[in-house]
Amino acid sequence: MFEIMMGAAAPAAGAVQPYVDNTMLLLVSAMVVMFMAAGFCCLEGGLVRQKNVAAICLKNISLFSLACIAYYLVGYRLMYDGVDGGFIGTLGVWSPGPMDEANGDMAASADWIFQTVFVATAASVVSGTLAERIKLWPFLFFVLILTAIIYPITGAWKWGEGWLAVRGFQDFAGSTLVHSVGGWSALTGAIILGPRLGKYLDDGRVRPFPGSNLPFATLGVFILWLGWFGFNGGSQLAAGTISDANAVAKIFANTNIAACAGVLTAMAISQLHYGKVDLTLALNGAIGGLVSITAEPLAPALWQSMIVGGVGGVLVVYAVPLLDRLKIDDVVGAIPAHLVCGIWGTLVVAWTGMSAETGFFTLLGSQLLGVVSIGAFVVASTLGVWFAIDRTVGLRVSAEDEQTGLDQTELGIEAYPDFLARG
Repeated sequence: MFEIMMGAAAPAAGAVQPYVDNTMLLLVSAMVVMFMAAGFCCLEGGLVRQKNVAAICLKNISLFSLACIAYYLVGYRLMYDGVDGGFIGTLGVWSPGPMDEANGDMAASADWIFQTVFVATAASVVSGTLAERIKLWPFLFFVLILTAIIYPITGAWKWGEGWLAVRGFQDFAGSTLVHSVGGWSALTGAIILGPRLGKYLDDGRVRPFPGSNLPFATLGVFILWLGWFGFNGGSQLAAGTISDANAVAKIFANTNIAACAGVLTAMAISQLHYGKVDLTLALNGAIGGLVSITAEPLAPALWQSMIVGGVGGVLVVYAVPLLDRLKIDDVVGAIPAHLVCGIWGTLVVAWTGMSAETGFFTLLGSQLLGVVSIGAFVVASTLGVWFAIDRTVGLRVSAEDEQTGLDQTELGIEAYPDFLARG
């Protein structure tokens, strides 16, 4: 539902109220989606060790700022301008002129800011996974490429009316186009960067690195949960009719219950497997449920959304130890929550979104095509970018700096200067 019409005419006189309603939906949604940046910052700041909290906070505010500017200068037109069933739009800066105009049944600026605040979400997934051992400026260079080029190209394939849209691929608000893109980027970065020092011991054991502030991380998930109402609900792109208002309300309900189911299933599975409930798995269970429902939050009944989100919570619990067995170090568990659940949420649309016109197997084929093609493109492109950075300026801080902590070595300040550092 993210497709837009560039350069559309202003609304007719009788359509003023729907124009205002649609514009306000996007503006309010953009505000709460932007607040998700605070959620990511709290979550990541709470799950990294004390000596790296200030560094991850800096990465979060700087990646959001850089992503918005990169999307304005390059990404927006690549994603939307003249794709027409193809692979890529136009290279160039989006003109400031359209910001003062109407874009069909909404203000152009409202539509633009709503599209823009989505961009940093994909980069936030990467920052959490690679925390505690990646250099600041090389990381930001990767964010620049991801948000200016890689993310807009894959977005153009569906939301810009590109070749995947023509072939029936469905992704309402970005299980694949946002979350899996970020997840694939994080996975390739983790492989190139390697695990944190001492994470995986020679005898095969995994050394736990407890986070610095679990209440802070929990607050971050609640903020993300709130932001997801704008993320999914705003993607309806309209609230000027009764049917659109009903659709937004249904999206809210489905989004919320999927997150609830994700939490509870993650708690239950962690209790069964580990004998105790793991708070961090419950937190990522919420995110997994939210990511899972994002590809189609409108069509399902509430009971279907519970199943979709609940399976997402299960997948998170099982994907975390799988990554550890592969010695892929994901500091905050973003790959299970965003990549694994993004793939699941996209594929399950074949069940929740099928219709008389589009049967299960037809839609499943379209969804598989989207997942595989976007995954292949993002893996290939991000591996190339990560490898190039690593071979030139280098990605990883020195072993000494990693042991000391990035707060001191990169920033020269500490997030918690009055507390004794651990780990």
